[in-house]
Amino acid sequence: MLAFLAGNVTAEELPLNMTKGVTAISEQVYGLHMTIFWICCVIGLAVFGVMFWSIYHHRKSKGAVPAQFHENTKVEIVWTAIPFFILVGMAIPATLTLMAMEDTSKADVSIQVTGSQWKWHYKYLDSGVEFYSLMATPKSEIANKRQKGKNYLLEVDRPLVIPTNKKVRFLITSDDVIHSWWVPDFAVKKDANPGFINEAWTEVNEPGIYRGQCAELCGKDHGFMPVVVIAKAPAEYEKWLNETKLVQQKAKEEEQKLLAMNMSQDELMAVGEKVYNTSCAACHQPNGQGIPGVFPGIKNSPIATGELDAHIDIVVNGKGGTAMQAFGKQLSLKELAGVITYQRNAWGNDMGDSVQAAQVYKLLSGQQE
Repeated sequence: MLAFLAGNVTAEELPLNMTKGVTAISEQVYGLHMTIFWICCVIGLAVFGVMFWSIYHHRKSKGAVPAQFHENTKVEIVWTAIPFFILVGMAIPATLTLMAMEDTSKADVSIQVTGSQWKWHYKYLDSGVEFYSLMATPKSEIANKRQKGKNYLLEVDRPLVIPTNKKVRFLITSDDVIHSWWVPDFAVKKDANPGFINEAWTEVNEPGIYRGQCAELCGKDHGFMPVVVIAKAPAEYEKWLNETKLVQQKAKEEEQKLLAMNMSQDELMAVGEKVYNTSCAACHQPNGQGIPGVFPGIKNSPIATGELDAHIDIVVNGKGGTAMQAFGKQLSLKELAGVITYQRNAWGNDMGDSVQAAQVYKLLSGQQE
């Protein structure tokens, strides 16, 4: 189904049934689905069978005379009791499955999943590793300038990595609007609501790559918010986790060194243009003119041509009540300095500013004190 929604699978290639999944819970959900399906089939056959039999055997041409009665207590008791017991029989396995799906206790790994327009942020609560995951499908494929790849709209730059044979708990929330974190193979689909935390869990037995997407209409780029999860054997997972921690630690050390340096405007502009096209152009457009009535332009804007501190503040902290999100935690100091410099000098803004990492850090550290 995901491949069909992405546009690279025809309807004829789709399976006729729901995804069976790769976890015990997903198989339990599939089993419940099939149980209810066959119950409904039996009910349908019985009801329509009796109805058509009655129509045929009590037709007017055979001289059938309609019975004349208005009330029959026994019949009313029977047609009330039978559906009641059917519903109870359906409710018991459904309740057991729902209870199992909601039991997030005794988790081996806890991961906070935060949705924002239009990306996912993952934070491993037990180790401190955190990163953003953005769609990696090239714009040329989206614009039909290149042939669409196998995983069109379902590929990311940094996938979520989890261990196999371990219970993984997801704490799902949002930074802005309502999103929904959905991985069909895990039978996990939970809304990410701002100000609330929903819980879900999975336990994958086999290593592999599993794909999903945001399943709640969350804005204009809702369709460009995929989920990719890689399940690794415990030893490989620990290796990945340690390597990622080391990389992030080195990145922080490099940022500290950067505070004592002054980058040239050409270098800042090069970094800033790359960051802008990745993180800002979707709303403000590559030409900086925005989308009138929807997203403001940056070209000749009072922010980009106004007070520098105010410009840094809105990029770092965003603006409440609007789609302008906070990039302080999403970008490095170098990237923040570069993109602000780029915005203040591109498209004829020509403010001449060269924003340094130390200026951005000063604002961030002042807020944390």
